[in-house]
Amino acid sequence: MGDVLAGIQATWEFESDSVLIRFERGHRTPKLFQALRERRIPHEALASVTLSPGKRGTTVLRVAPRAGADPLMEAAAGQLREESDPYRLVIPADRAALALRWADELRAVLPRDADQPADRYAVAAPYAVPDAPLQFKAYDGRASFDGRHVGFRWSRTGASSAKWKVGDQNFPVQELTGVEWRTPEAADGHLRLLLRSEPSRPAQPEKDPAAVVFGPRGGPLHESLPFAAAVLESVQKSARTPAMALRSGGRRDPADIAERIRHLGELHQAGLVTDDEFSSKKAELLAEL
Repeated sequence: MGDVLAGIQATWEFESDSVLIRFERGHRTPKLFQALRERRIPHEALASVTLSPGKRGTTVLRVAPRAGADPLMEAAAGQLREESDPYRLVIPADRAALALRWADELRAVLPRDADQPADRYAVAAPYAVPDAPLQFKAYDGRASFDGRHVGFRWSRTGASSAKWKVGDQNFPVQELTGVEWRTPEAADGHLRLLLRSEPSRPAQPEKDPAAVVFGPRGGPLHESLPFAAAVLESVQKSARTPAMALRSGGRRDPADIAERIRHLGELHQAGLVTDDEFSSKKAELLAEL
């Protein structure tokens, strides 16, 4: 290998053991890509390669990472929109033949156990060893991570009385088993830390001292998702078993669903959620019962 395929918003460089993805910095590039800057994907982290028609004569090359291979995608847990997928490259029509060539090249180097989950993170998390503490502002507080501790500092105007009662929080990585990241593009967006000592947490992130709530202008995707991925990677390195992002599955507690619908209704009444968003999310929550 050792060649380059330039697409829209990113360039892929094919090396002997990996694919180096470099994202553009233009104003049309998703903020998540700009925050990631570049990512090196070892061949051992790949599960599949597809090539499909795109819009306006373009071709889309996409590689799917193996489960458990990339902390960013583990944290995202299938919540990213198509246009924010860092493993997706949109290629102009005049480079379709080159895209087909590289799709075949990548299929030839897929690991034999590509259909099996990886036993460790093969892709480095963004800011895995941050030069300075990672930070982002949520609706009810500010989150920070220095590679060893995750801290939550509550907002005077946004935090619940339950959080104010326990005060600001500081969690050593060794006390965590993973994270639960819910996209800020959803009405119930939040980042929750999963604790070894307290596997059962309050149902509502608004009341959980181990969680921050995003709200309409807090916890932007390009800040909170890389943050969650960096925490996941550090948790795995500090533990004997891989850290896992909490994925949705199974039936939810009816009381939890009722509380989320109530909170959704408050956001709707405040004008922070449209009628369509309210109806869609309410139906989604009721389907989980």
